[in-house]
Amino acid sequence: MRVAVLATDGVEQVELDRPWQALEEAGAQPELVSLEAGTITAYEHIDKGDTKKVDITVADADPDGYAALVLPGGVINGDFVRADADAVAFVKAFFDAGKPVAAICHAPWVLAEADVVRGRRMTSWPSLQTDLRNAGATWVDEEVVVDGNLITSRNPDDLDAFGAAIVEEFAAAGDDAEDDAEADATA
Repeated sequence: MRVAVLATDGVEQVELDRPWQALEEAGAQPELVSLEAGTITAYEHIDKGDTKKVDITVADADPDGYAALVLPGGVINGDFVRADADAVAFVKAFFDAGKPVAAICHAPWVLAEADVVRGRRMTSWPSLQTDLRNAGATWVDEEVVVDGNLITSRNPDDLDAFGAAIVEEFAAAGDDAEDDAEADATA
């Protein structure tokens, strides 16, 4: 299962690394999709962290080539990604296709920009709650919220539960996709 992980400079390093690790341990193939080619710089809150190699730009990435999407947090990351039209369209395409999407911390800003939170129950970093409510979501203060194909969490303290939910929900979606493919093959 190929999973797009959409991030840019300023991504919260632990919110990129831990879900990535959970995906790899579950047998998925995460790919770093970003706004520009080359590398991005992750952050540990407000301090620069590691540099990460970009696999593909969002302008060149095809949402149909991925089974799911992960949006790591970080204030800078969330703000830059939501301001990029290609990134917003990329995110919206996952919702239009009914594919699973996971977002943590400040990443739900991107979901609000893509206009995909209306009627959804979700969580985020607490300072986003007004933005998400104004975009039509029901915001709750919970470790992990699963609403259909959307998985959200609040912050790095929630990463164990967030990673477990990603693996569980993405695997279930992958099983459903395999069942659909088998049904199409026998039809």
